[in-house]
Amino acid sequence: MNKELIIQSSDTGVEIALLEDKKLVELHYDNSGGQFNVGDLYLGKIKKIMPGLNAVFVDIGHEKDAFLHYTDLSPYFRSLLKFTDMAINDKSEYTFDYTKFQTEPEIIKTGKMTEVIQGKPNVLVQILKEPISSKGPRISCELSIPGRFLVMTPFNNFVNVSRKIHSVEERKRLQRIIESIKPNNYGVIVRTAAEGQSSAELHKDLLGIIESWKSIQMNLKGAKPPQKVLSEQNKTTSLLRDLLNKDFNKIIADDSNIVKDAREYITNIAPGREHIVSHYQNGMTIFDHHGISKQVKASFGKNVMMDSGGYLIIEHTEALHVIDVNSGHKFSAENQEDTAFNTNLEAAKEIARQLRLRDIGGIIIVDFIDMRNADHRRELAAAVEKYMEADRAKHSVLPLSKFGLLQITRQRLRPEINISTGETCPSCHGTGKVRSSQLLLDDIEKHIKYLKANLNAKLELHIHPIVHSHLTKGLLWNTLYGKWKKKYGPFSLVQDEGFEFLQYKFYDGNSGEEIKI
Repeated sequence: MNKELIIQSSDTGVEIALLEDKKLVELHYDNSGGQFNVGDLYLGKIKKIMPGLNAVFVDIGHEKDAFLHYTDLSPYFRSLLKFTDMAINDKSEYTFDYTKFQTEPEIIKTGKMTEVIQGKPNVLVQILKEPISSKGPRISCELSIPGRFLVMTPFNNFVNVSRKIHSVEERKRLQRIIESIKPNNYGVIVRTAAEGQSSAELHKDLLGIIESWKSIQMNLKGAKPPQKVLSEQNKTTSLLRDLLNKDFNKIIADDSNIVKDAREYITNIAPGREHIVSHYQNGMTIFDHHGISKQVKASFGKNVMMDSGGYLIIEHTEALHVIDVNSGHKFSAENQEDTAFNTNLEAAKEIARQLRLRDIGGIIIVDFIDMRNADHRRELAAAVEKYMEADRAKHSVLPLSKFGLLQITRQRLRPEINISTGETCPSCHGTGKVRSSQLLLDDIEKHIKYLKANLNAKLELHIHPIVHSHLTKGLLWNTLYGKWKKKYGPFSLVQDEGFEFLQYKFYDGNSGEEIKI
């Protein structure tokens, strides 16, 4: 599979398209003035304790206070409060030695917010979900700092290896390496991308994460809430961090600064692969050149067409999203079961792409075409899970119900991407009504009569090609154009493809100036 990252810049930020085998699978927006991105760390202040919800609201600078539930406190919440207070009040020139930090006892999983929080202390939090609709950000005190191969979680000493690494020997090797190089008070999760990596590469990644933690300590010195303490990397580099592998063969950007930053980042994480970054310098926009704009228009409507002629209908409600699978006009009456199965398999692949592309989260209900064959039903459910393996968002797929419905839950971290694929009609301008064609011809004739009687000019009538065809249809002497020339005097017809259907203008053929009417 070939992966490409196409980056289009604008005054407000950048648009990033991820292509897999030339097909658009993810679309991201990185606004230059964006705030409260998933992964950002903030020093906040607890504003209100809600015992009934077992939660608190925290001021991190958003117009709506962020929501922090007890289950998101982290077992090491007391250690976090102690560390935050020490870092804020640290007057020394350098950061204190975190490896000698004395952690506090863990809090119990089933406890109450009022048992662990007294007063309204300052607290270090991380964005779990961006602000969505009227809700403020969702935050967590279970901090994690990601690298390319490792993720660090402070205040503990465990080492966990990704379950997606199936080799027992490889898991043991990675466990031994991390345990031998990990300092005290650093918990480490080994990512799937670490499989096969050398101890030197893993050590380099860990040192980079430790530097990030030290910068958090420095930024907390004398800080007053609300204040951002650490920003997640920009969208481009965070995507490269999570996705860059041997399948990634192109990164193309139309901004020289982005090209420079991408090359520097790749030099740091994957030396020798800087050549995959190139600078696009052409007349048309980079998205148009690579066919991304066309794919966006084709993929974001209510109806999504598939290659077989089938299509999806995607509807949204407040509580859930509904996807209906239809076979279209190519449904075979002779072998309905096989046709339904093949259409459903194609739909499963497209649905997995649509969830990633639109970043749809929450509950998704899919109504597949009915199938009687039990093996087909099992194969379809397995196919959905297979196609969704590439989705980095946490998700769960339930088996097909007896009604042919498939339920999917998908992690919702940011607002769903909605792009209007419709365009305002150039004739009715969105009103749904156009001027009668009969009246159009009457108006044109009236203006010709007036202009020929009152102006001494070489008259040219510019019209849409369809109207031109109507006026010149048939033998010249019997056409409307011929009749008007005979009745009012000579004038010229000029076709203009840029005109709206019912648009027309008069020009002076000698001067080329428009004649206002």
